Amino acid sequence: MSKIIYTALLIFLSWNISAQDSWNLKQSIEYGLVHNHNNTIYANEKIAADARAREALADYLPRVSLSSTLDDNLKLQQTIIPAGIFGDKDLRVSLSKQYSTNATAQLDQVIYNQSMLTGLRANKYNRQQAELNAQQSRESIIYNITTAYLDIFIYRQQLELIQYNLDTYQKQIDILRLRVSKGVTLQKDLDKIQVDYNNSLSQKRVAQSNLELAHNELKFEMGYPLSTPLQVDTVVPGHLALEYKGEFSAPERTDYRLAELDVRLKEIKQKTIRAEALPTLTAYARYGAVGFGDDLKQSYNELNPFSAVGLKLTIQTLDFYKRSARYRQADIQRLNSEENLKLIHDQYKMEFNNAQTKLQQAQANVENDQRNVTLAQSVLGVTDLQFQKGTTDLTDWITTQNALKQSQLTYLSSLYNYYLARIDLEKAAGTLQNFYNSL
Repeated sequence: MSKIIYTALLIFLSWNISAQDSWNLKQSIEYGLVHNHNNTIYANEKIAADARAREALADYLPRVSLSSTLDDNLKLQQTIIPAGIFGDKDLRVSLSKQYSTNATAQLDQVIYNQSMLTGLRANKYNRQQAELNAQQSRESIIYNITTAYLDIFIYRQQLELIQYNLDTYQKQIDILRLRVSKGVTLQKDLDKIQVDYNNSLSQKRVAQSNLELAHNELKFEMGYPLSTPLQVDTVVPGHLALEYKGEFSAPERTDYRLAELDVRLKEIKQKTIRAEALPTLTAYARYGAVGFGDDLKQSYNELNPFSAVGLKLTIQTLDFYKRSARYRQADIQRLNSEENLKLIHDQYKMEFNNAQTKLQQAQANVENDQRNVTLAQSVLGVTDLQFQKGTTDLTDWITTQNALKQSQLTYLSSLYNYYLARIDLEKAAGTLQNFYNSL
């Protein structure tokens, strides 16, 4: 009994490992959202946005600066004491010595700077912008992995249909080869079928190559090692076959919200420039020491301390024309951003409506082309039976077979266009994240 349980456990484990090696669409997207290199890039952008916020805030925090100077006065500056103060003649004196030293520490604290305060409001929007860029990257990964996954599905379907045609040709070749050996059929009839068979083999090789390329594309979008085999379980999710019932809402699209943020940032830039005309007030505290001497040692040994505290009020007066020009530029940029927001709103609405129309047309084409494949298979079955009984010729059989091949190719194309139109509609609606969550 234990042997049976042990064997069953081994079978279960081997099946489980095999199942894990087969990736469905959601697993592929999950892996891509973690390992795609764009994630690192946009994560770094979020870190950079936080750093810019700290940089802007630092301008409003206390600053301490240290400075020290050493002067070797090669030629001392002289000043003149007018006659009548210390004598009848002008007196020339030097108020320093050959060496002078100075060391100062100063603390500055901004008390009021409206331009700086206005600029700090941009930090929130910069963080939101970085987060939206990351979200946009996630949506691109979802879209690209889904389309690559659909490519693999379509090429596999194509290989199945090609193999079906090859089997049909092979059966006919076997029959004709027997008839040729009996002398009831010409060799050229067998050669005609052989030519079509060889053409189908070439199509199979092309489809196999395309399938491999599609696998590589999927690996790239997932951030999966290209040299590692990837087994894909191409079962198209039922969500892609369901009718889309959502309504258009521009704010659902990440790129629209980014455009809205751009308007906000342009407004803040404009207000920051305007605020530069307002006075700024800064407090400071200074402490230092100064020394003089006829030699270098003396200038350091005899230091005289000094200190001061005060307020500094700054009023910009003569930069009006430059500030006015900058403000006008910022105003035009803001107006353009607002117009661009209106433009892309209409553009995205158009894309949504067009995607809906394409999806409806693609769905009708799939249904029609699927019926054509079924009809072509039925006609080929009847034609094949007639050819076996001698009531029709080989040309009719080849024509019917070619019609089936063409209907298959048309069906595959319309099927791919349908799935692509479905995912394009999710993209146009801004619901790619919701699509992924519902898988």
